Amino acid sequence: MTVQNYGDETGDDTEVATFGAGCFWCVEAIYQRVNGVIAVESGYAGGHVQNPTYEQVVRGNTGHAEVARVTYNPEEISFEELLEVFWHTHDPTTLNRQGNDVGPQYRSAIFFHNDDQKMIAENSLKKTDKSDLWDDSIVTEITPLSNYSVAEDYHQNYFNNNPNAGYCSVVIAPKIAKFKKDFPHLLQEAN
Repeated sequence: MTVQNYGDETGDDTEVATFGAGCFWCVEAIYQRVNGVIAVESGYAGGHVQNPTYEQVVRGNTGHAEVARVTYNPEEISFEELLEVFWHTHDPTTLNRQGNDVGPQYRSAIFFHNDDQKMIAENSLKKTDKSDLWDDSIVTEITPLSNYSVAEDYHQNYFNNNPNAGYCSVVIAPKIAKFKKDFPHLLQEAN
């Protein structure tokens, strides 16, 4: 497993964002369809156990959130646009919960990689919270990326590999359909 620490980036022409928005399968599937996104990796962030397993994280006592690590080309999509997708494709007003997924591992979180991301995320949260997008207040945490590790192989590219699985067809497919409807201008041509 690789470890990504706060401040590390992948290369000169790419940047990384890390989002927790419930089950990482949902987050991964959405961002894989965003124009300018180069790669999406499911993982765990923010906990106190080094290199946790899914079985440990799903119990909700490691402190980790299920996250998607998004590598993107900032010349094609901005961090602000990635945040707009984030706010619209999950419910950031429910504490430690997304639908039937309950526990701190499913919390709404932005794990920033640098001070610019922190500032942009904080401003975006304030702006979104003042908008009429959500009736309730946003409870998304904004914290530096810490203790990141890659999820097991079977979690990677989950929706694309298992489109007919129950969770995929009932939970993820409708989220993808909503994303396509709300963000046609950000949709990759192949999706």
